[in-house]
Amino acid sequence: MKADIITLLRQRGTYVSGQELCERYGVSRTAVWKAMEQLKKDGYQIEAVKNRGYLLREDARGVFGRTEIESRRKSKWVGQTLVFYDQTDSTNMQAKRLAEEGAPDGTVVVADCQSAGRGRRGRAWTSPPGTNLYFTLLLRPRITPDKASMLTLVMALAVAKGIHKTLQPCVQCQAKDTAGKPASEKHGADATAVGIKWPNDIVIDGRKVCGILTELSLSVEQDCIDYLVIGTGINVARQSFPEELAGHAISLEEIYGSVNRSELLANVLEAFEEVYGQFLRTQSLEYLRPAYDALLVSKDKSVRVLDPKGEYDGIARGIQNTGELIVELPDGSVKNVYAGEVSVRGIYGYV
Repeated sequence: MKADIITLLRQRGTYVSGQELCERYGVSRTAVWKAMEQLKKDGYQIEAVKNRGYLLREDARGVFGRTEIESRRKSKWVGQTLVFYDQTDSTNMQAKRLAEEGAPDGTVVVADCQSAGRGRRGRAWTSPPGTNLYFTLLLRPRITPDKASMLTLVMALAVAKGIHKTLQPCVQCQAKDTAGKPASEKHGADATAVGIKWPNDIVIDGRKVCGILTELSLSVEQDCIDYLVIGTGINVARQSFPEELAGHAISLEEIYGSVNRSELLANVLEAFEEVYGQFLRTQSLEYLRPAYDALLVSKDKSVRVLDPKGEYDGIARGIQNTGELIVELPDGSVKNVYAGEVSVRGIYGYV
C-alpha cells in the first residue's frame, strides 16, 4: 500500500484526503496514518493538513528503497517480484540463491550497496552505498545455452534506452542556472550521447558508465537453461573511481546532474521488457540489430581486436543477428568476433 500511496500523491501533486485513501485501499484512517508515518521515516516529506489531507511536499531524490522503486515501476512482468537489500554481497549471488529456491521469471534483485560486486573476468566492482544502481534480473528463458550470450546485448540495449529516457527531461529542461545558461548547456552533453561499446559496456562521451555481467545455470540434461541472471551496475552519482578506472569511467551526475535511481531502474526494466520480447520472436537479435548498431560507438571506425591468439586491427561494421561483432580487415575480408576472452578497443584508447 505504501508504494501505491506514493504513486498517487506524486501523480496528483496536490492534497489527497484521508477519506479517499481509506476508500481506495479499503483500510481504516489509522492504517493510513501509520502508512504515512512509515513513509516519513523512509525519507518522504509528506505534509498533513486537517480537512485537506496529505501532500507529497517534494520528490526526495535521496529516497531509495523497495517502496520508491515499486511506486515508479512501469513494466508489466519484469520486476513484479522485487527483492531489495540495503546491503548484500552481490545482487547476482542473491538472484542465483533465489532462483534455486524457485523465484519466478522476471524477479529483480536490487541493492543500495554490495560488498562483493563483480565485473567481467572476476574483476571487483566497486559498490558504495547511496551512489549507484546495482540490480540483477532473473530469467528462465526457453532457449538453448548457445543463445544466452545474446541476452547480454539485449540488456545493454535496454540500459541505453532506459538511460536515454531518464535523461530526456534533464537535457530538455529550460531552467536557468546562476549564470543564466540553460540546464542542458550546463550539463555539457545531451541524451543522444549514450552509446554501446561492444558487447555490453554503456559509454557516454567515450567513458564507461555501466557494466553488465550475465551468468547462467544449465538444467541437469545440460541442453537447456534452468535460469539466467543478468547483473547490471550503473554509475549514477559523482564519485572517485579506482585508479585503474579513473581514465575511462564516468557517472551520469558528472554530465547531467542529479538522476533518480528508482526512475532510472523503472525505465531500464520497461525497456528490457520491450526488447526482450523482440528477441524472443526469433531468439536472435534480428529485430534489435538496427537499434543496436545505431548505438554502437565503434560502428564504421577503426578498432583493435585483442585476441589471445594475436592482435589485429580492422573496421567495425556492426553486429550479426547472433551478436558477433563484424570486423572488416585491411585486405577486405571479414571476421566475426565472438565475445569472451577477446576484447575490442579503439585504436587510440578505450573506445
